Amino acid sequence: MSDLLVDLGQNPYIKQAIKQLGLPLPMPEKLRRPRGAWEERPLDGRTVVVFACGQLTLPLAATLAQAGAFAKVVGTSLQAAPFVAPGEAFGRRIVQIEADAEPPADLRADALVFDASSLSMPRELRGLYDAFHPYIGALNRGGRVLVIGRPASASRTAAEAATSAALDGFVRSLAKEVGRKGATAHTVFVEPGAGERLPPLVRFLLSDRSSFLTGQPWTVDARVESTLDVKFVRPLEGKTALVTGAARGIGASIAQALAAEGAKVVCLDRPGDEAPLAQVAQAIGGAAIALDITERDASVKLIDYLDTKCGPLDILIHNAGITRDKTLGRMSASYWDQALAVNLDAVVDLTEALLAHGLSNNARIVCLSSVSGLAGNVGQSNYSASKAGVVGYVKALSQTIAQRGMTINAIAPGFIETRLTAAMPAVTREVARRLSALGQGGLPKDIAELVTFLSSPGASGLTGQCQRACGGMFIGA
Repeated sequence: MSDLLVDLGQNPYIKQAIKQLGLPLPMPEKLRRPRGAWEERPLDGRTVVVFACGQLTLPLAATLAQAGAFAKVVGTSLQAAPFVAPGEAFGRRIVQIEADAEPPADLRADALVFDASSLSMPRELRGLYDAFHPYIGALNRGGRVLVIGRPASASRTAAEAATSAALDGFVRSLAKEVGRKGATAHTVFVEPGAGERLPPLVRFLLSDRSSFLTGQPWTVDARVESTLDVKFVRPLEGKTALVTGAARGIGASIAQALAAEGAKVVCLDRPGDEAPLAQVAQAIGGAAIALDITERDASVKLIDYLDTKCGPLDILIHNAGITRDKTLGRMSASYWDQALAVNLDAVVDLTEALLAHGLSNNARIVCLSSVSGLAGNVGQSNYSASKAGVVGYVKALSQTIAQRGMTINAIAPGFIETRLTAAMPAVTREVARRLSALGQGGLPKDIAELVTFLSSPGASGLTGQCQRACGGMFIGA
């Protein structure tokens, strides 16, 4: 379903008229989304202003050059030096700007990146103000802000932990400020020794594929054993994926996105949805299986199918989910049981069975949670419990499967434009769209982009996390 205010915002005359009349109408910026498959240089021709004062300069410099960006380094010639050789290797001349100089009057930045990995005392946080204050106005619409630091868990002192935690608060606030321009902001915490796993995440967050993600902390670590080659074009070539709830909506978009990057996709949905399920599978050259995942022998049937048709899975996507909304006092036991059975019990049961037989080493598991599971919602005690349970399961299981090279992560979508949200009362739908930093709902493909990244070999540094895909929604943790 289209968003009228986003559409109107693309007309400069209407936008100006609304502004002059002083009408209290938000005019969200249309998000810049990708149109095709992954590319070698997702940042080709874009200007990235880097404030380089930390310990992660080398991987950052190489990443920007390989992704096609033009780096402008704010700092001394010594701080800019690590960017010169990678830039020249990819035909990108590095521009150095003295830190105490005024930004060039004609400067427009597609991204602002601050390496805060060396900050250890609260007083050093003044560097954030000194860096961003003169440059934030140069950030283009649809731009990106990225602050890279060390996690508080790696701090040697309480003061250093406080400094690290401050980065998260700074970025969450900044995300709400730049969101009206369709721009996003993230914090990336890199564990010591995990720097080599940073580049794929930087590429993703600075690209158009992360356009509906903002205000989020990410932690990169090296606990998952990984010997996989990281590819940036068709990264899922030769992989086999299973997507539950694939007949329509977000599940169908996920199946399409995985197939576009080279995966053979097995599309699963409930009996009764065979027709749309087969249509999705046929369109992407995949396979279809109709199965009630709440049946006691569902895992046995699924494993038999995989053994017969396609072999072990490399990617497991738990997307299937239902709502059975009622306030607790009016909720029937069947409503409670149905929501928990589909949203949580089936996730645990199928995953445990496939871990024993059916998942390859180095597999990727992604589970769909919900912002409701993080924040709670009136009339959704069953749904919220199930989706919060998914997050807890992901965090706990990540510890035990890391030695097999496996990762598991959760995604908590916010308001996504689907047939379910289209059926909402108009006022409720409109309010839900605007309660975020980006001021609009997401699309199923936004979730699919994040799922695809987390399913790729390059996501080996991310596990046990729950990432919100909500446009910076104002509710929840």
